[in-house]
Amino acid sequence: MSTDVKKDNIMNVDTVAMDDARSALVIIDQTRLPGEVHILSLTEQKDIWEAIYLLKVRGAPAIGVAAAIGIYLAAKGIQAKEYDVFYAQFKQAKDYLASARPTAVNLFWALDRMEQVVLDNKDKPVDEIKRLLHDEAVAIREEDIRVCRAIGEYGLTLIKDGDGILTHCNAGQLATTKYGTALAPIHLGVEKGMHFKVFTDETRPLLQGARLSAFELHSNGVDTTVICDNMASQVMKNGWVQAIFVGCDRVAANGDACNKIGTSGVAILAKHYGIPFYVCAPTSTIDMSIAHGDDIPIEERPAHEVTEMWYKQRMAPEGVKVYNPAFDVAENGLITAIVTEFGIARAPYDQSLREIFRRKEEAAKA
Repeated sequence: MSTDVKKDNIMNVDTVAMDDARSALVIIDQTRLPGEVHILSLTEQKDIWEAIYLLKVRGAPAIGVAAAIGIYLAAKGIQAKEYDVFYAQFKQAKDYLASARPTAVNLFWALDRMEQVVLDNKDKPVDEIKRLLHDEAVAIREEDIRVCRAIGEYGLTLIKDGDGILTHCNAGQLATTKYGTALAPIHLGVEKGMHFKVFTDETRPLLQGARLSAFELHSNGVDTTVICDNMASQVMKNGWVQAIFVGCDRVAANGDACNKIGTSGVAILAKHYGIPFYVCAPTSTIDMSIAHGDDIPIEERPAHEVTEMWYKQRMAPEGVKVYNPAFDVAENGLITAIVTEFGIARAPYDQSLREIFRRKEEAAKA
């Protein structure tokens, strides 16, 4: 089922939600933005898998929330009453959803967290396990809102009213449940009456900056200017940018940050012009099991995204080879700080990120 809504302020529309009564994952179809705000209610696992793969729902936190809701809905539909049979079917559904995207760690983090609920409650009736999975999916979504707001509050301490800010890709509310990560400081600043001048890289080839970041910032009343990716250097040279905020899909233990393709180039330019480069990363996106960015798997996307998508006619010769990596890695030496929900980490990241997780563990015990 799908519906269209008015394009007033996209901040008032849920990016990802659950309709338990209809056993549906409810998302904004981001492939149709900014032309139309189209809401999808997905009840079939193949449609949820496709929504993640085709970027109808995208952004690491939003993918995690969608996966949690999706696997709950899969579990809800399992008819088996015996635990072993239920778990086998649950595991099959989990592996299926996990195959949708290889890079965003939140997908696997959310699915693993949901699986742990099943493993920890094997002595309970299957119906009770389903109820606990529902509660965990809701908790993951609510935590995302709290995490993003906390990241926004910490990020807001790094900028001042009137600053020029550059961002790449979309790490705003459309990439999360609310506020976003990289755009959270801007949205929270708006709530507090602050004003910023934001430059959004269009972010080729899928144009998440032009289609998504610019759309949500502009609809929220933020002074927004779209630039082509190769214009970032000139904008920085002009002195128009005082800070750069980007999100990430995975951070390695040494602070290397994997984000949408083109991010590493922005980081290199920022280093050259002496502009602080901040990565906004919920701890669910920080993968301490990976030593450095070279070990992060990089998804390669179909060639047509470069040669044909968004064009009325093909814009490259037939038969030409296309290299289309979805992400690249900004090395830790290019990153001024990593902003998390438990504080701001700075180099050396192998130490500061461990401290962030220590604070997280203490908060969990409190």
